[in-house]
Amino acid sequence: MVLGLVAVLGAGSAYAAYRYERAHNSHILPGIHVSGLDVGGLTRAQALRAVQRRVDRTLSQRITIRAGHDTWRMELSALGLTADPATAVNRAVGVADTYSWTSRVYHRLTNKPIDQSFDVDFHYDGHRVHQLVNKLAARVIKPASNAGINYVNEQKVAFVHGHTGLGVKKWVAWKRLEAAVDRHRPATVRFPMEMVQPKVTDHSLGDTIIVNRSANMLTLYKGFQVLRRYPVATARLGFLTPPGTWHVINKQENPTWINPAPNGWGAGEPLTIPPGPGNPIGTRALYLSAPGILIHGTPEDSSIGTYASHGCIRMHISDSEAMYPLVPIGTKVIIMGAPPWGDSAPSQPAG
Repeated sequence: MVLGLVAVLGAGSAYAAYRYERAHNSHILPGIHVSGLDVGGLTRAQALRAVQRRVDRTLSQRITIRAGHDTWRMELSALGLTADPATAVNRAVGVADTYSWTSRVYHRLTNKPIDQSFDVDFHYDGHRVHQLVNKLAARVIKPASNAGINYVNEQKVAFVHGHTGLGVKKWVAWKRLEAAVDRHRPATVRFPMEMVQPKVTDHSLGDTIIVNRSANMLTLYKGFQVLRRYPVATARLGFLTPPGTWHVINKQENPTWINPAPNGWGAGEPLTIPPGPGNPIGTRALYLSAPGILIHGTPEDSSIGTYASHGCIRMHISDSEAMYPLVPIGTKVIIMGAPPWGDSAPSQPAG
């Protein structure tokens, strides 16, 4: 049909047709579509502008995100969706190169459509989606609170009950949001929520020792329940039973006393005293994370209930023996309160 057209036109008209094609070879052949938009007859620049407007409308569509009681509306472009209209338009322009000039003239002069279409490729950055889910999840999360007995200051200890929290099921949220962005149209995505259990519940809360220096009283708690109470002795003037939160880091039966200040208050005392009736730390000792501080029995029974030690927490030997098997290594020890004169920096090492 094309050859017949050329033959009818004759040589002069054929040359005119050739010049016509040369003048219009920058225009896309008729009947070609890009993402459903007819770009036939347009130049590459005209087609790109038209397709870009359609792409921009797609990218500006919004996804509604709901998590808990919060709602956000975000454009697809803000969720990491991008498009490549230039490649699709280039393909549309390139169709002409697959036809002879006589075929191109035929299609242009008769407006005979070429049934070809090209889709704009969309891409989304999964990392952006993950970042957004993490960011929004952080806004709605209600952290679980662990049960605990906690030092606040010298005058106050807080008894905190464990409570469940609320969080976002992030993996499900990622997948839902990715699927919505990949569909390139408005949608509502709800992030599923889940209960978050505390790591330490009221039931699993372990042991805690509270030493109240104001009353010279030691209380052993099992969870929130008082298990035992014992009178103690704490630091005399010039020494310090340090306030704060500590832990039992070691324990020993029939310990050997090691002189902590042979050039200070321990001058004249042996460097060590083996287990036995005269041992200054009795028959049981709990070593705390506070440097030089122990909870131990004492042969100076009359000192219990007073401010008499060099910083350690003294107990009746019978009480120290009774409490010893009840206290595992790692037990939290809270020292609170204050002696009548208040706290000051110790002048010599504890022991």
